[in-house]
Amino acid sequence: MASKLLHKIRHSLFKEETPETDLSAAAEDCPEISELDDDTEGLSSRLSGTLSFEGEQNVKHEDEGGSSEPESDLDVLEESLENDSEGTGFPAGQQPQPLLTVQLQEKWRRSRTRSIPEKVIFEVTNATVVQDHSSKFVLYTIHVIKSGQFDKCPGIITRRYTDFAKLHSHLRKHNKEDMEGIVFPRKKLRRNFAAETIGKRSRAFEQYLAHLYSIADLRRSPVFLDFFFFRDLVEGQSLLRAGQYEEALRCFVNAMNLQEKLGSWQQGNWLFTLASIVASFQELEQLEEAQEYCERALGDLSTHQEEKHPLLVPLLQANVRLSWKISKDKRHSEAHLQKLRDSGVDVGNQPSLKEYLIKESLESKK
Repeated sequence: MASKLLHKIRHSLFKEETPETDLSAAAEDCPEISELDDDTEGLSSRLSGTLSFEGEQNVKHEDEGGSSEPESDLDVLEESLENDSEGTGFPAGQQPQPLLTVQLQEKWRRSRTRSIPEKVIFEVTNATVVQDHSSKFVLYTIHVIKSGQFDKCPGIITRRYTDFAKLHSHLRKHNKEDMEGIVFPRKKLRRNFAAETIGKRSRAFEQYLAHLYSIADLRRSPVFLDFFFFRDLVEGQSLLRAGQYEEALRCFVNAMNLQEKLGSWQQGNWLFTLASIVASFQELEQLEEAQEYCERALGDLSTHQEEKHPLLVPLLQANVRLSWKISKDKRHSEAHLQKLRDSGVDVGNQPSLKEYLIKESLESKK
């Protein structure tokens, strides 16, 4: 059925009529034609699946008059080609030129991705049994991914069952009404390290985090957010103090990726994260990257009009030095510092950016 429909599409596009006798003769003379026919049938079977999109934006209700039958891949391709041929505006009697293969592929790609909504996905990618002295537990690696696009930088966390249990306990304590109906996987007394148990629990944790994130008050909860990135901030600060700047940078960048995906850049830890990335790059002599993140942090500060934020002066001073070293215009930051002096701020006695970050006391919301 699919191969016949594909043949109709070719026929409507190229308007070619090939007699059966000529085709069979050509097949005998040129065996590649028969191979092409076989490959076409394989392509037809691959195109005969159905598309399934999640999200309310893609759900058709009965009162909209739409068909409840799912469209096949081939139906979508045929509709796309028909729409293109109808909208080309060729004069009557003039046939459109055949579309190139690459154009067909591009139209097919757009037809598959045009309706996918953007959302956050929690995926357990690995589960490892860890033996720590007398303790034995399973460590779950979870990727936090922004769907609807190709996510080059997923946020990554590693958590064990007790971490999830603590999160659940704190959320039930502070968000009792929102937590009603949210199922948490029970702890087993036996077979905790069996592959079947670990697999089922991995899927359960994915569904649990997705359920929490689907509720606005929970996904904005400091307890929920700290579960993902606070550990990276604490570890990154410790590494920064120890002079291990590459390792610290990895922690801070991962914390930034997690905050971006979870929509928590307006929280208090966001500017600390960006400033820590600046300091790490600066210590690694990657000055252009340091200046870029410094500008970003200052831009977020000005957006929120936080003129009295303790990071403002250290960031401005760092930006002046970095801009001078890489030959960028530093006059805007210098003018901002002068404005602060004129308003009575003691700019000269402020700590450097690194000094502030090392001394800052990070407090969990748990």
